[in-house]
Amino acid sequence: MIGDWIEAGLAAATSDECVVIVRDSTEANLRWAINMLTTNGQMHHRSATVVAIRRVDGIGHAGVVSGPVASEDDLLALVGQACTACASAPASDDSAPLPEPVVDADYAEGPVATSIDVFASFAEGLGRALDTSRRAGTEMFGYAEHHSSTVWLATSTGARRRAVERSGKVELNAKHADRIGSAWVGRSTAEFTDVDADELAAEVTRRLAWCEHRVELPAGRYETILPPSAVADLMILTYWSASGRDAEQGRTVFAGAEPGTTRVGETLSELALTLSSGPGVLPAPPFAIVEGSVPGLASVYDNGAPAETVSWLRDGTLAALPYTRAGAAASGRSYAFPSENLVLDAGSSVSLDEMVRSTKRGLLLTCLWYIREVDISSLLVTGLTRDGVYLIENGEIVGMVNNFRFNESPVDLLRRAVEVSATESTLCREWNDWFTFTSMPALRIPDFNMSTVSKAY
Repeated sequence: MIGDWIEAGLAAATSDECVVIVRDSTEANLRWAINMLTTNGQMHHRSATVVAIRRVDGIGHAGVVSGPVASEDDLLALVGQACTACASAPASDDSAPLPEPVVDADYAEGPVATSIDVFASFAEGLGRALDTSRRAGTEMFGYAEHHSSTVWLATSTGARRRAVERSGKVELNAKHADRIGSAWVGRSTAEFTDVDADELAAEVTRRLAWCEHRVELPAGRYETILPPSAVADLMILTYWSASGRDAEQGRTVFAGAEPGTTRVGETLSELALTLSSGPGVLPAPPFAIVEGSVPGLASVYDNGAPAETVSWLRDGTLAALPYTRAGAAASGRSYAFPSENLVLDAGSSVSLDEMVRSTKRGLLLTCLWYIREVDISSLLVTGLTRDGVYLIENGEIVGMVNNFRFNESPVDLLRRAVEVSATESTLCREWNDWFTFTSMPALRIPDFNMSTVSKAY
């Protein structure tokens, strides 16, 4: 059915070239608050994006239109709107020939859906956790979501591609009755078969117990252990800021000392850190799906191009930056598509608990929140700590500390980090609505800048 709609849409296009992307998505969710399940349900949504391209002397002028589709007529309407838009569109600075067409063997297959049944085992453990929290006089909040999207991508030049994206996440927050003591854990998953609700509840309960003793500390620089979740949020923001084109233009932290150059080849960390993304490291489609261009990072002209595994940082040295195909051709670089996953690894076998035990005095964070850029040229960011800052003394966590506002550059943190833990699957806190799959280590920073005290709980 959907394949027939797409063929009709491509046939109806009056532009020189056309790309049609149809996404069929289902979602299942559970939500709970104050130890009670509040909602659960399933949703279904189907949308399409049409990229109509007019060529003038080989340069593309693209019209891009997206919207919901329930029928072939809906898709044909989007095609017409995109063709109209491209007639008056300016020349695209990311213009490139459409990729060499590939036809996937499973292109004609239908959508793959999810359902509430994906939570069957998890829900049993969640029920036990909520009951235990109720009896203990504490409160649990949170949600679990699972998404399944089937994407068909076709071009007027012959590409016929299909990908199934399945992802899920759970966030569990435990609080004391006064709502000051607060702890958080989160997990990402593809299928929920690897999410243990009892284990999550035990961990968040352990962290909440650390909040029973409270310590007030002033702003300042502290030896700090950033856990995998916090590292993920900082690395994702770094990744989003790593456009090779923008670096060549001297606008980012990755700009080279000389005009038109980048910092590729420069050592960013003395630790043997390797930062990678792509379908070979974590779940991701094997080809580019771009429903809207992101300047310098992703282009609608690249739809259907191979998405390969790339090491952006290799053994502490900046090895590559993302480019669109047009940007790579202009700079003499290799095309590198930024897949929506990230792995940071240094080959360490040290656990987070071992890092805590080897700390004389310092802080252990839970996660970061409300992260915002302050200075793009150094990637200085500000943000808040959230749901648990813990004081470590002589290898033991002795209590909960007040929250802070911090000011740091993730790139400078890589330079100053002195210890790294084993890499583990984690869920970022700030960006997890857009970026689900990360595997990260904890990092020890000897002088993390807690710039001011935050009274937020």
